[in-house]
Amino acid sequence: MDYKKTNAPLTTVTRDMIAMAEQTGNVYETVCIIGKRANQISMDLKKELEKKLQEFTSSADNLEEVSENREQIEISRFYEKLPKPTLLATQEYVEHKLYFSNPLKEKAMLSD
Repeated sequence: MDYKKTNAPLTTVTRDMIAMAEQTGNVYETVCIIGKRANQISMDLKKELEKKLQEFTSSADNLEEVSENREQIEISRFYEKLPKPTLLATQEYVEHKLYFSNPLKEKAMLSD
């Protein structure tokens, strides 16, 4: 998913948890789903940033020589300005863009 083109807010937004929990029927399950997705997004963003910054690493390990690269700084600033993973995951959940399932509920439904 392209996190750069999301319409997630940049700051925290107050949400109606009862309305958000209608999909699952449980507030805690909703929070767990959003939390797990936020962890996935965080890992994706971290890998993407490390991959882009890998281009700027030098092969010489010299602690005295620290060079600042303008492009590297711009890339870092861009990722800092993105909405936080929790806000991205919440927006995906609200827009019904997340697939989730609870194997325990499905198993209970089959046994009934």
